[in-house]
Amino acid sequence: MKKIEAIDVIALISDLEKMLISLLEGLSDTDWTRQTIAPKWNVKDVAVHLLDGNLRTLSMLRDNYFGENPSNINTYQDLIDYLNTLNADWVKATKRLSPRVIIDLLKSSGKEYCDFLATLNPDDKAEFSVAWAGENESKNWFHIAREYTEKWHHQQQIRLAVGQEQVLLEEKWYYPYLDTSVRALPYHYRNVEGKAGDLIKFTFVGEREKSWFLIYNDGWELITSIDQKPSCEVKIRDEYAWKLFTKGITKDEAINVSEIIGNIRLGEGIFDLVAVMA
Repeated sequence: MKKIEAIDVIALISDLEKMLISLLEGLSDTDWTRQTIAPKWNVKDVAVHLLDGNLRTLSMLRDNYFGENPSNINTYQDLIDYLNTLNADWVKATKRLSPRVIIDLLKSSGKEYCDFLATLNPDDKAEFSVAWAGENESKNWFHIAREYTEKWHHQQQIRLAVGQEQVLLEEKWYYPYLDTSVRALPYHYRNVEGKAGDLIKFTFVGEREKSWFLIYNDGWELITSIDQKPSCEVKIRDEYAWKLFTKGITKDEAINVSEIIGNIRLGEGIFDLVAVMA
C-alpha cells in the first residue's frame, strides 16, 4: 500500500501562465466573447478572473494587504457567498478593459505571482487552508497545488470555449490537477458508511488510465496503490472529470457517461465532489 505524497507544481504553474498568454494572444475578437462552461462568464470574464487571482495573491500574501475584511463569515456557505460577490464585482468592474490591456496585466502580474510562490517554504503553514478538502490548516505545498488547479481549470474553460482543450488533458498538465483534486475524497466521503477493508478504486480514463484509492479503516484514507481487489471501481473519462469537480457538469450527466463496477453505493459518492470554492 502506497500513501499519497506532497505535490510540487511550482515549475508547472509558471509554464501554465506562459501557455495562457500564448492562448490569449491568439484569440480573435469573437473568441473573447464566446460563452464558457461557467454559466455567467464568457472568455474575457474568465481571463480577468485569473488576473484577479494574481493580484489578490500578491496583495494579501506577499504584501500583507487584505483590503476588505469580510464580516459575518460563520459557515462554509457564508465564505462561498462572499467570494462569489467579490468575483462578480471584479468581473463587472473590468468590463471596461480591453483584451490587450488584460494580456499585458496578466503578463506582468503572472511573473510576479509565480516568483512569489517560489519563495514559499512548501512545509510551512499556508495563510489560507484548502477548505474544499476539509482542512482547517494546510501546508504551502497544498495551497500552491490548489492554486495550480485554479489556474488549470479556468484556462481549460477558455480552451474548451475556443476548441483548444486537448493540450491540458495531456498527462503532464492533467495528472497534477487530478492528484490535487482527489485529496478532497477522504473528507468528501466522511459520512459514507464503510467497513474494515472496503476499497474504492477511482480510475480516470484518457490516453492512459490513472487511479487513486480510498480504503476504510476507522475512516477513509486516500492511497495511490494497493495489492487488493476493490469493493468498487469508478471509471470517469478525463474530459468529464474536471467538469464534475468544478460544477461544469451535473451529477446525473456525469454518472451517465461514467461506469461504476461493484458496490454502487460506495462508488456514487464521488459524483458530488467539488474541488473548488463554489
